[in-house]
Amino acid sequence: MNRSRLAAWVAIPVLVVMLAFLAVLAVSDGGDSSSSPSPLLLRPAPAIVGETIDGEPFDLETYDGQFVVVNFFATWCIPCRREHPELVNFERRHTVADDAAVISVVYDAKVGTVRDFFDENGGDWPVVIDPDGRTALEYAVTGVPESFLIDPDGVIVWHSREGFSSSFVDQVLRAQQVAQG
Repeated sequence: MNRSRLAAWVAIPVLVVMLAFLAVLAVSDGGDSSSSPSPLLLRPAPAIVGETIDGEPFDLETYDGQFVVVNFFATWCIPCRREHPELVNFERRHTVADDAAVISVVYDAKVGTVRDFFDENGGDWPVVIDPDGRTALEYAVTGVPESFLIDPDGVIVWHSREGFSSSFVDQVLRAQQVAQG
């Protein structure tokens, strides 16, 4: 085999590997996306007013005086599906303790799909529809999942784009409770 044919046979697999690597980089999340914290951290939480998937009116103000986790999600989002059991675990424990609540803001357009998701995966908290994305914009959400912890004074004290960990948020909540006296 001559040198030019050998070079072509070597170059083709190298090119394929390089293209595959570039494709992986193009669809990856770039690592730690929480490195740019929310501009809302330690600021008053924007209002959330709307309708739930059950057709009920919703207003975040009804939760004044308690801790609230606000979780932005979509049923088609794989990381959202992965973190959902953590939210269910957090909500169950804190409903019993009566010291924190969970609400979700959903991107999905089909309410039936969202209801099916909660029927299959658990979770008994208000799910607010954000049809025009206004609430997500007000929270400066860059993608799903994204979660915020709002303290009893209505201030955002924690934010994550990395997925929800009930044990970590428990630690944040306890630290906030101690700090508030």
